[in-house]
Amino acid sequence: MADAPTFHEHLVDGIERIDCTPARRTHATPILFLHGMWHGAWCWRDWQALFAARGWTSRAISLPGHGGSAKRKSIRFSTMQDYLAVVRAEIAAFETPPIVVGHSMGGALTQWYLARVADDLPAAVMLASWTAHSTFADGTALHLKRDPLGFLAMGLTWSAQPLVRNPRRAASMLITEGATLSPQALHARLCEESYLVLSQHNPPLWRPRQGVKTPMLWVAAERDAVITLKGAGASARFYAAEFLTAPGGHNLMMETGNVATAERIQAWLAATGL
Repeated sequence: MADAPTFHEHLVDGIERIDCTPARRTHATPILFLHGMWHGAWCWRDWQALFAARGWTSRAISLPGHGGSAKRKSIRFSTMQDYLAVVRAEIAAFETPPIVVGHSMGGALTQWYLARVADDLPAAVMLASWTAHSTFADGTALHLKRDPLGFLAMGLTWSAQPLVRNPRRAASMLITEGATLSPQALHARLCEESYLVLSQHNPPLWRPRQGVKTPMLWVAAERDAVITLKGAGASARFYAAEFLTAPGGHNLMMETGNVATAERIQAWLAATGL
């Protein structure tokens, strides 16, 4: 296809980058996609193509030990500071500061960047993101109701792997029926994840920054198994972000409505003047 985007996968200092260049670039500002727990850059491929069709250049990265990236230490003992250092370096590597689209933990890392590095992004999109103040306050009850054994095992092992220990458990947490990946295909792509990162996004280790100036869109999944709509809405109000809900489960980029969700995000970016 003449209009098909070009994908370029490469490693830089052990970090996997998947760059997507549109056939006709119409936007000067690039997009950086940040994945959530257990995932990698691979989860953004469909959306990179969708955004490229509208003229956006994008990059998706895999955090250390995720996707095609090399391990820098045991994932079980990886911290938000470890991941934030990678995100900071990737943002600095762009000639033009990028729009950041962060899913789940990637949304939390975007918040950490704005609070601890610089409030200097052209825009930020929180996609089914961890809430502004606490993962435990918003998600513990949901985890205990959905998978009490997995939640207990996570606390005992200091690994988040028990929450996605088989295809059924992974699917119940991340996707709904009709997603672009089957439970088996999704589970096969997931990697180990640190429980430390989940616990760090809570007081007293974490405080969100008040008065963030970066334009922000908060997109909540209507059938999210791990983030409540109440918590997502409160987070959007805290950041004075525009708030919208999208059909599907936690992994909105691979749910049946993912094309429409991507289009709504692009419409918001256009409204901001980007």
